[in-house]
Amino acid sequence: MKRNHILVVDDDSSLRRVMKMQLEEAGYVVSLATDGNEGWKMLQETEPYLVITDLRMPTSGLELLGRITREGLQTTVIVVTAFGTVETAVEAMKLGAYDYVMKPLDFDALLLVVHRAMERQNLIEEVRTLRSALDQRYGFEGIVGHSKSFLRVLDQAARVAQRDTTVLIQGETGTGKELLARAIHHNSRRRNRPFVAINCGAIPRELVESELFGYTRGAFTGALTNKTGRIESADGGTLFLDEVGELPLEAQVKLLRVLQEGELPKLGANSQVKVDVRVIAATHRNLPAMVEDETFREDLYYRLAVVPLLIPPLRERREDLPELIDSLLERAKTRHGLEDVRLSPAVKRRLIAYRWPGNVRQVENVLERLLVLSASDLITDEDLPEELMGSSTDSTAPWRDLPEEGISLEAIERDLISRALEKFSGNQTHAARYLDISRRTLIYRMEKHGLMTTDPEPAL
Repeated sequence: MKRNHILVVDDDSSLRRVMKMQLEEAGYVVSLATDGNEGWKMLQETEPYLVITDLRMPTSGLELLGRITREGLQTTVIVVTAFGTVETAVEAMKLGAYDYVMKPLDFDALLLVVHRAMERQNLIEEVRTLRSALDQRYGFEGIVGHSKSFLRVLDQAARVAQRDTTVLIQGETGTGKELLARAIHHNSRRRNRPFVAINCGAIPRELVESELFGYTRGAFTGALTNKTGRIESADGGTLFLDEVGELPLEAQVKLLRVLQEGELPKLGANSQVKVDVRVIAATHRNLPAMVEDETFREDLYYRLAVVPLLIPPLRERREDLPELIDSLLERAKTRHGLEDVRLSPAVKRRLIAYRWPGNVRQVENVLERLLVLSASDLITDEDLPEELMGSSTDSTAPWRDLPEEGISLEAIERDLISRALEKFSGNQTHAARYLDISRRTLIYRMEKHGLMTTDPEPAL
């Protein structure tokens, strides 16, 4: 779709030519159609930014406009009429026309309407582009991972997204709890309302209540103005309480009232403020243990954990590492304009074998460090930080820590065969000897796993 492309639809050939000349002199690219049917075909073929259509034709402009509206196309439409009746203009506007102009045309007035319509269409396209970027960033399909345990979490999150129920996301630091919370919000009915994230552990204890709930002028010494709390800022949208286990007990009591009554206990206010928020909380702490220790309220825990989601750490979903590394590397390369930089096979094996105690956040940070510090386009072992150089790359690494949900023997076998073939540059005899199996067995298993890209070597 070209930003300066206009389709003119009119059965008057002389008017079409004049409009084309005037619009092209103003810097636009112009296509012409003689009626609504031809206009519809050209609309699909050329995807113009703007359509200017006469209303009175063999296939009328109103029919064309109605079809554009029914098909949900975002093209802006200006209608032209010689009859000047209010009813005709109103009908066109009801069908979705942006504006109308009267015959005989005042071309200065037409160009002004076109300019405004183009500004509107530019805004529509910017919103569409932003929405697409958000869908890629925060849609569930944009969260990388295909292990059984991780897909189970994504499936639960996708199903709960459309409901307003409270969600508690649990997982180690760096597993992507906020990213999952944003995906839930972005796929909910509140997606066009605010998403307000609060790190409860980052707020000084003495400021927690004023930050969360706000206050009125004069509520305490130094309260010179009214302050809107973070919860009130999320009204109509989603409130994300990161590290909710760090909240002081007195703030927990007030948060419980927000969840139960939808009322905000603003400091200094004579009455409660009504709020409509969906709460998603997250923590790396063991909240049931904190309940036992009486450092977290039991009633608040059960209000938060209506739908608990547990994100497994990377060491329990190692099969996600190759795809995750590729995805994060591509993002970092794009961000830093280093599209030609790549990982050597040995480096990638070390990255896959590493335990990643800091989870996804650590992977992202290490890859970015490797990119910006690399002296060449190929990242080798020499570029790796010391902690990764000590990582094991032997064949037992991938299943040293057996995940609770089970492991795919088929996937392990395929990975070992693929890596052995890579190690010996595709030589099946050497790879079979390395794996301590016969070459016939290797060929059988290569065919089984779809690894046979060429005819097998002649049997010895």
